[in-house]
Amino acid sequence: MNDEEKREVTEHLDELRKRLLIVMYFFVAAMLVGFFLSKPLIYQMQNAPWTSSIQMHAFQVTDPLKIYLLVIVIIAFVIVLPVIMYQLWAFVAPGLHNNERKLTLSYIPIVMVLMLGGMAFGYFILVPYIIEFTFQLSDEMGIATTIGINQYFGFLFRTVIPFGLVFQMPILVLFLTQLGIITPMFLKKNRKYAYFILLIFAALIAPPDLMTHIMLTIPMIILYEISIYISKIGYRRHLKAEQKSIEESLDSD
Repeated sequence: MNDEEKREVTEHLDELRKRLLIVMYFFVAAMLVGFFLSKPLIYQMQNAPWTSSIQMHAFQVTDPLKIYLLVIVIIAFVIVLPVIMYQLWAFVAPGLHNNERKLTLSYIPIVMVLMLGGMAFGYFILVPYIIEFTFQLSDEMGIATTIGINQYFGFLFRTVIPFGLVFQMPILVLFLTQLGIITPMFLKKNRKYAYFILLIFAALIAPPDLMTHIMLTIPMIILYEISIYISKIGYRRHLKAEQKSIEESLDSD
């Protein structure tokens, strides 16, 4: 590695450090906001319609504190997500064409919408169904279910947050396609492996119930197929941008 390459690597690392610091500052500020929002949000989750027959208990002295801090962190992450996306975009933007910069910048609000949409899907559709199924199974087996608040919120977050992230699949695929990292051909070729991974992911979240697996897996498969279609659009744009760049380079020579 020559001096010029070392200098470029050092500059990139310095820029990355600065952007990580910016994210950290915003995250700390967002945690202050989460400090005020966490208690009302915890109250709403504790008193959701499907919790009317659930008595929650703290099995350890620190359980309420753990939940309180965890909710603060999750609120902060959701608030700071646009900042994370913008800093990521700003870091890779110098390597993009002008039209790609404008296009990928527009992804940031879409990421927020998809994140909130995925979390809403998990919270309002999946969580009530899974709780109803498991409690019905407990009644049929003559089991009195005692729920720890730590276990309840842990289950809640393991269901809601992953779907917020899974719903990012189309925009992530479009972004990676715009960068030329993946192609729609790659996604089609590996479709069966992707389906298998999605089935495993659903099995990790859901109880052993076929209907629940279907409710979990079908939306993810639909998202994957949507991602392939979106990748085609992004790939065409990527090829056009590359062709335009080559033509401009030839004209300048």
